[in-house]
Amino acid sequence: MMGFSSFRTSQDTGLAAQACIDKIQALSDQVNAGMSSPLYTMIDIANRLERDPGTAKNIWVVRSNQRPDTAQAHTRISAWPLRLSPRTLASEKPLLYLTSSSTSAQLCALSSESCQRGILCNDIETLPSPWPKGAHPWVPLWLSSNPHCLPFDPANGAEAQAIALAALKSLYVEGRDGFYYMALHDEPNDFVEPMDEHRANHAMQGMYQLGELQGAPQGPRVRLLGAGLSLRTVVAGARLLHEDWGVSCQLWSCPSYTRLARDADSAQRWNRMHPQHPRRSSHLRDCLAGDDSPVIAVTGYFQHVAEQIGAHVNTRFVALGADSIDSLSPGPNANHCLDKYWIAALALRALAQEGKVPAKYVKQAMQRYLLQ
Repeated sequence: MMGFSSFRTSQDTGLAAQACIDKIQALSDQVNAGMSSPLYTMIDIANRLERDPGTAKNIWVVRSNQRPDTAQAHTRISAWPLRLSPRTLASEKPLLYLTSSSTSAQLCALSSESCQRGILCNDIETLPSPWPKGAHPWVPLWLSSNPHCLPFDPANGAEAQAIALAALKSLYVEGRDGFYYMALHDEPNDFVEPMDEHRANHAMQGMYQLGELQGAPQGPRVRLLGAGLSLRTVVAGARLLHEDWGVSCQLWSCPSYTRLARDADSAQRWNRMHPQHPRRSSHLRDCLAGDDSPVIAVTGYFQHVAEQIGAHVNTRFVALGADSIDSLSPGPNANHCLDKYWIAALALRALAQEGKVPAKYVKQAMQRYLLQ
């Protein structure tokens, strides 16, 4: 694997990043109004930054995926090796790397090539694959364990744009180390809330509240968390719980379970080492504080990705992922798909274990949704 010298962040680096930020912010209304997918939002951002004379000289765009439906004439990829010349290394520019890399080995090579700097966008979820989200099982392990990487799984174009803006500011204006990773899908989200500054800030910290489906004032209540494309399934499951069982559902989008877990781990370590000081909290604990209703966290990866936050949730916690149903329903006629029906049934089971709904609701749900 080739190794390269680190890029040198200069004053010009910050100015180049700010020019890109200003251009992207001008697209906010289009992203929110069109309910664009994360993939096409990032492709559109890359295209506009390259076409605009005011930003084309201020960003490096590398495309190693070149999807047939999005290919366009450009010269960036052929010039990429030239950017590793001594002259180029003397003044870093923002790097947007569009790739289709399904293994951790490929991602490791890309991160090394880019000196572990930049915004790495991966569209493998849109391609045929035997693996959940198109990623080899080692990919989420590599992402979560790589201290240089801050991984995100945006649910919609607004989240992807907010992450891109935050990455440009953090890496190139403030000069922080590391790189950002986004898993991109190409399906628009029909449950899009306006991404104002408050939501964008919370999304970057790992989670933000979408809304709540209200049931009876004193009735059962559950909190449902979803990341990426799985958020659509979570919202559908919430509607089933609300309409069929009278359960109130608080909905959260979690673009990064890993960031939530790292932040909570860091606060826990600090509290352990500084018992004489006021205790530090974390974004996860702040979001879930003051409520004892069960928390159901869903990911499109294997469930260990969502399980990262479990140690910091003080109520009944259930992590669900692509491998959850096989262990729960191993029969030959089982529906091995974590769909809205399974989410509703497993949320009811968590509520029943807490004594919030009758245990018979779980069996009725399994029968009603043909999960047995």
